[in-house]
Amino acid sequence: MLKYNVRGENIEVTEALRDYVEKRLTKLEKYFDLSQDVIAHVNLKVYRDHSAKVEVTIPLPYLVLRAEETTDDMYRSIDFVSEKLERQIRKYKTRVNRKSREKGVEEFFIPEDVPVEEEKEEKTPMFKIVRNKRVNLKPMDPEEAILQMDMLEHDFFVFQDAETNGTSVVYRRNDGSYGLIETNE
Repeated sequence: MLKYNVRGENIEVTEALRDYVEKRLTKLEKYFDLSQDVIAHVNLKVYRDHSAKVEVTIPLPYLVLRAEETTDDMYRSIDFVSEKLERQIRKYKTRVNRKSREKGVEEFFIPEDVPVEEEKEEKTPMFKIVRNKRVNLKPMDPEEAILQMDMLEHDFFVFQDAETNGTSVVYRRNDGSYGLIETNE
């Protein structure tokens, strides 16, 4: 079951707005067998030019869904974000199902706890580190890591290589292709 953490920046989150967010995002539940509660983090922002930005992050045991959209209307931004998340889910499930058929694996996902993220501010003499994250690495192949990186809209992704059990990094190159960094452990 999805639970919602809806926050507003420069906007009061009214009951009608909260209900609309929940109504749109509840449609995503049909794609998952949620045996445990999952929290959808929703951030609503309004800027001085009256544009409205909606950011949604849904950490699941086997992937993190994230989307954001900015339009001139808050409700339209919510609609676009929910549609974007639904496209991401369908794309991911199609690739995972194809991969599991190729490998002859009945169940592709290994149940795990949601990765624990800790944020804190630290200062070093020369450089200022403004964010520190700690994550549990999930075994996967580079293709799945690239898919996860694209869904998070990041430029790199750190993962545990399922074949070598080593820590690896995939990254997006300037020409749009991808690179892979493997460690010698």
